[in-house]
Amino acid sequence: MTNCPEFPEGRCPAIRVVMMPKDTNAAGTIFGGLILSHIDLAAAVESHKYHTGKLVTVAMDEIVFREPVHVGDVVSCFTKTQRVGHKSVRVDVEVWSESSFGSDNRRLVTEAEVTMVAVDEEGQSIPLSKVGTE
Repeated sequence: MTNCPEFPEGRCPAIRVVMMPKDTNAAGTIFGGLILSHIDLAAAVESHKYHTGKLVTVAMDEIVFREPVHVGDVVSCFTKTQRVGHKSVRVDVEVWSESSFGSDNRRLVTEAEVTMVAVDEEGQSIPLSKVGTE
C-alpha cells in the first residue's frame, strides 16, 4: 500500500473529489446525497480487493454530518476493511474535507460502515472471488 504522509496516519484516500457548484443544495452547501454516493464508491473500491465481479451495497449505518462541505472543497474518502465474510465485505469509510488542495485545514465530515455483497448476473449473492487476500 502506498504511504501518503500528507494525510491522517499516512493513509491514502480511496477517492478524492473537488466539490463543484452543481453539487450544492438549497442551503448553498454540498448536497448530503452526493457525499453518500462518494461513500458508496469508496466502499466499492475497497471491497474490490476481495472480489473481481459485481458488488452491491446492502447496508450503510447511520450517517451524521458533523461539518458542512463547500464549493471548492476537496473531499477525501478513506477506507479500511473491517470484516471479510464468505459473501460480503464490511468497510469503514471516513470522509474528510479540506478547503484547498494540500491545506492543513482538514475536517472530519462524517463516517460510515458499509456492507457490500458479491452478486451474480441475476442479483443473487455468491461467494467472494478472492476471500482473505488483499
